[in-house]
Amino acid sequence: MVTVISLLAGVAFSPPAANLVRPLEYTGSQENLNAVTLYFSRLVLGVQLVLAGVQLPSRYLHKQWKSLALLLGPVMTCMWLATSLLVWGLVPRISFLHSLAIGSCITPTDPVLSNVIVKGKFADHNVPKDLQQIIIAESGANDGLGYPFLFLALYLIKYTGDSGVAEQGGVGTAVGLWFGETWGYTIILSILYGAAVGYIAKELLHWAEEHKFVDRESFLVFAISLALFITGTCGLIGSDDVLACFIAGNVFTWDDWFRLETLDDSLQPTIDMLLNVAIFMWYGAVCPWSSFVGNPVIPLYRLVPLGVLVLLLRRLPWVFAIHKYIPQIQEVRQAIFVGFFGPVGVSAIFYLYITLEFVETLTVDGELRSDVMSLHDAVIVIVWFIAICSIVSTAPCPWGSDTMPDRRVGGSWIEHPPRQTRILPAPYNVSRPSVSPRRRRGDASIPSRQQSEDIWTQEDEDL
Repeated sequence: MVTVISLLAGVAFSPPAANLVRPLEYTGSQENLNAVTLYFSRLVLGVQLVLAGVQLPSRYLHKQWKSLALLLGPVMTCMWLATSLLVWGLVPRISFLHSLAIGSCITPTDPVLSNVIVKGKFADHNVPKDLQQIIIAESGANDGLGYPFLFLALYLIKYTGDSGVAEQGGVGTAVGLWFGETWGYTIILSILYGAAVGYIAKELLHWAEEHKFVDRESFLVFAISLALFITGTCGLIGSDDVLACFIAGNVFTWDDWFRLETLDDSLQPTIDMLLNVAIFMWYGAVCPWSSFVGNPVIPLYRLVPLGVLVLLLRRLPWVFAIHKYIPQIQEVRQAIFVGFFGPVGVSAIFYLYITLEFVETLTVDGELRSDVMSLHDAVIVIVWFIAICSIVSTAPCPWGSDTMPDRRVGGSWIEHPPRQTRILPAPYNVSRPSVSPRRRRGDASIPSRQQSEDIWTQEDEDL
């Protein structure tokens, strides 16, 4: 709901409405505005993905690699092909290569909206913890893995789209660049770089904390600083900073130490909320709303069914078909939940402007090649519209309400009663600390936060 309100606020403040926020005037040109939107999206994704990696339990990617491999392999590939086929079938006069490029922008599951879905009181009462974790892990990993799908289509468009008139090399050159630059330099290098930086950062923070060289405020903001560092340095070398941030966040909390130390602190959720509000207000102000009604690519009576069909068929059938092989998805309704709520948001806008940046380099005598002129307009209209549809589709979910349905009994929902304070027998009749105690690595004298939670959970069940 916060994302939708922020989006509507951006619309209300935009030039066509109150004219309080004027993005085009601030940036000076449409090219600069596109660049600002791209790098703003990259910044938000970098921070969000480090925080997503930090939220996962110890060695999560190693322990759950089979489930993640299914979601990131066959499911993600089917999502790409299904979306591309829908675009190809409903958009008039579009080539299949262009539809593959547009479909790849919409394929990744957005980590920003996924965090909105799997957090809050409703999610805590109704979504199992292991299901929340697999959604967070998948949205973090597949966001960076959108590059291979996108650049396979873009390289083919570059070297075969005009029958090899402007660019020589054909399919062989395109596939060679895809394996070498996209998989080798962009994906594998970013994984190695993110893992190395995350490990070094973890060890340095351990050393600084053990020697009392870091105060509490700096300790809490360390993950944010790590995200900014990786985003900046990966941007300099031209690698996949989005995937590197997620890998670094997971390696950074590989021993679960940082996650447990910051479990009760509100700084990271606060930064998360501020970034969400800011990015969706910006999207509301810069979204090309008027192009949905009138554009040279697709009429509105085709655009609306395209948005609905993409939300229904992009992900749901494939997750439902494979859910029996994923231990975290134990019921049919959980499969429907995971399948439907694979949102399209910040990651789609990020890949949209990556696509525009690449397409604008395909020129002949200083002008866009004739075969990519329609792609430039199509990717803007279609990706923006589907992203808006997906953002709005998350609004009806009652995240954060005080009384939420907890389970079905006799065919009807019963409300989860508010938690009441109880006097517990010794040795548990003490107040639960609001902040977990600071403990050094290897110090077994102070119980960890997880051990405390286990004690309270067991006592609640006994009562």
